[in-house]
Amino acid sequence: MRNGLGALGVAAGAFLAPVPALAAGNIGGASMGVAWALPFAGMLLSIALGPILFPHLWEHHYGKFAAFWAALLLIPLVLSRGFDAALGALLHTALLEYLPFIILLFALFTIAGGILVSGNLHGSPATNTVLLALGTAMASVVGTTGASMIMIRPLLRANDDRRHNVHVVIFFIFLVSNIGGSLTPLGDPPLFLGFLRGVDFFWTTTHLLPETGFAVVVLLALFYALDSWLFRKEEGYPKLKDPTPDRAIKLWGKVNILLLAGVIAAILMSANWKPGIVFDLHGVHLELQDLARDVILLVLAGLSLKLTPRPVRAGNEFSWGPIKEVAKLFAGIFICIIPVLAMLQAGRDGAFAPLVGLVSNADGSANVAAYFWLTGLLSSFLDNAPTYLVFFELAGGDPKALMTQGALTLAAISAGAVFMGANSYIGNAPNFMVYAIAKDRKVAMPSFFGYMLWSGAILIPLFVVQTFLFFR
Repeated sequence: MRNGLGALGVAAGAFLAPVPALAAGNIGGASMGVAWALPFAGMLLSIALGPILFPHLWEHHYGKFAAFWAALLLIPLVLSRGFDAALGALLHTALLEYLPFIILLFALFTIAGGILVSGNLHGSPATNTVLLALGTAMASVVGTTGASMIMIRPLLRANDDRRHNVHVVIFFIFLVSNIGGSLTPLGDPPLFLGFLRGVDFFWTTTHLLPETGFAVVVLLALFYALDSWLFRKEEGYPKLKDPTPDRAIKLWGKVNILLLAGVIAAILMSANWKPGIVFDLHGVHLELQDLARDVILLVLAGLSLKLTPRPVRAGNEFSWGPIKEVAKLFAGIFICIIPVLAMLQAGRDGAFAPLVGLVSNADGSANVAAYFWLTGLLSSFLDNAPTYLVFFELAGGDPKALMTQGALTLAAISAGAVFMGANSYIGNAPNFMVYAIAKDRKVAMPSFFGYMLWSGAILIPLFVVQTFLFFR
């Protein structure tokens, strides 16, 4: 018992050790110990394991888990760093990162949820490959979540009379729910966080196009070969009854396509319009163009709700549950990551100096392959958005430097976060959503580890080849 109390005392000391008075927003990352990262680790582990170990408890109380870890960070931060420093850091994260991030996700989720594809096609290998290619292309425009919501049900309907259809959903997760979102900040949350940090909107389009194109072509070719083999294999069996006979495809909620164009225009506006008007709030500088962007995104989402007929959203089984969960969990993530980013910004003077050494060559240059694999492997099991931020800061955190002389390093971080989110059901938010929808439609989806057998056999060799081709 005494040893346990002693350990608690040591941990408390690590959090509450006094430091000199700090300015608003400066929490002294160089003087922080590794213990400050424990709430962040606890938050991510809760997200990774909660839905698996205690799904019913998690489903009803995930917000309380997020609040617990956030409080476990904020209370010691105020007590040891002072109210002004803690408030400044919290406002910086909330106003410059969390709110723009969640507003974009909300807008894409709302607008994409108003686009319905009705009708049914016959799930032949050629049709399935075309549908996967279309969804992959859409992912960088409407986001991986939006593209997954729009395309998964048409793909399931097309294959609901197939005996072998599990592989169709698995490749859908690989391509549409993950890799397809790698070409713009709209595609996947990590890239939008990079955009908020100063990465140009079209930087990923130009710098990840070869890596993305290679991965997409290889996976589509592999899918077509596998699906053709399974399709021929089914010819020897009696045909199954088709619960959704072939009908002409029809697109509903077309006004939302215009609204999506408005989302893109608003983000490009914030990147290119620099009026020089800045509002200061407790040391946090809010620029007019960013505020205008967020207001426009909210207006576009409101227009989508107003203009989209209710039956269209009902056809998509639209509900607010997923975006509520993302909003609550990411609030916890963004709070808990505050000291982690501060320690990473301290570089070799901070507690994560060994990690700096792990991604550095002997001459001090960046080990690009290590950035790709470390970002990717952590993104496979933790959320890929905060993982991206961690390695972005580890690489220096200067967007102008990373986009130029550090371009290969930033490409490796971006590709690792987006591509390897496909390695498990919990690597990216749409993965589990697609799994749940497919399982509800009676597709015999593999278990958590069964899915990883698929991703390990198909994706890991692909990523090894990409390492030698692009990240050396």
